[in-house]
Amino acid sequence: MKVLLLGSGGREHALAWKLSQSPLLSELFIAPGNAGTAGLGTNLSFQVTDFPAIREACLEHSVDLVLVGPEDPLVLGIHDFFLLDPRLASISVIGPNQQAARLEGSKDFAKAFLRKYGIPTAAYRTFIEDTLSEGIAFLDTLPPPFVLKADGLAAGKGVVICQTKEEAVLELTSMLRHARFGAASRKVVIEQFLQGIELSAFIISDGRNYKILPEAKDYKKIGEGDTGPNTGGMGSVSPVPFARGAFLRKVEERIIIPTMQGLQKEGIRYQGFLFFGLMNVAGDPFVIEYNCRLGDPEAEAILPRLETDLLELCRAVAAGTLDRLDLRTDPRTAASVMLVSEGYPGAYPKGKVITGADTISGSVLFHAGTLMVNETLVTNGGRVMAVTSLGATRPEALERSYETARQIGFEGKYFRKDIGFDL
Repeated sequence: MKVLLLGSGGREHALAWKLSQSPLLSELFIAPGNAGTAGLGTNLSFQVTDFPAIREACLEHSVDLVLVGPEDPLVLGIHDFFLLDPRLASISVIGPNQQAARLEGSKDFAKAFLRKYGIPTAAYRTFIEDTLSEGIAFLDTLPPPFVLKADGLAAGKGVVICQTKEEAVLELTSMLRHARFGAASRKVVIEQFLQGIELSAFIISDGRNYKILPEAKDYKKIGEGDTGPNTGGMGSVSPVPFARGAFLRKVEERIIIPTMQGLQKEGIRYQGFLFFGLMNVAGDPFVIEYNCRLGDPEAEAILPRLETDLLELCRAVAAGTLDRLDLRTDPRTAASVMLVSEGYPGAYPKGKVITGADTISGSVLFHAGTLMVNETLVTNGGRVMAVTSLGATRPEALERSYETARQIGFEGKYFRKDIGFDL
């Protein structure tokens, strides 16, 4: 099969790495890709939202299947674009259609869906600029801290936790009246703060059947001890110690099954990955958010544990035969540590020479923000690469990843040294 993978981050390098192991794969194209994916297939130099360029690439290279990594093209309707074009309709797209992708594209839609189908989630209300005063009054009904979420996509930065009402009022005003997150914050969801420990759960679905993928715990804050501003993710571990037995049964019975039933009642055939951002509150799972794709950096920890052929899974999703496959998982622990540029998640330099990446053993490097310039590997993003290792135990996996992280060099390199600290 000829596959086009859309995306350019660590998640996409991990997907490319896993796809390249499949005997079903004949040719792999990645758009736009990075220096890591270039070693696994052919990078194509167009962006994931350039639908006409995607069409031309699929026709030129006789692509059989498109796997969508990031959320933007899904929310913009890439799946529907293929279905509506007679020249593309026979090409399988792994990723939900635009209606289904609203689970991530609109926080208000997702919360309304959760409420409608009785799926556990935090109390909330949604406000626009005209109802700003009502939003301020609603804050009085909740104990601090307060969670404010831009309704639309905001590059992973649209969620703000405010410790006081005064801070929340300023933030809400900035989001609604001054468009802090642009069009994404034309609506803002104010949500009850849930006290607990977070967990990322994943399924892959063909619209009727689903398989539960390995879970992971990611670390969003830039600073150790979960301090400082949010990032795209500083690392992840899989499996998660508390996510087993009774707790996982609760996740499936209270969250996954009602979600799938709700989608079917809404007439939505969900084909692709579905991410459940969960909070473990005293042993009970609550949904914080849905994502319509794999998480990043969670993908860098869960894909190395996936023993089932990823392309075979994708083919079964397209055919609606996922129930005929067994999903096998490596029982070992995977630990992924993200190396980032100095200044991230604020302004950061690019073009710093990376050393040591070609002499690594015992770990896998998933490139996130890298570029090859005149045969020299350089930084090209805030998150530069994820170092992933497998081990019999979490400490063993982390020790391997940290040893490798120290061997990679570039000016201003930073990484958290406490991934997995809360487990």
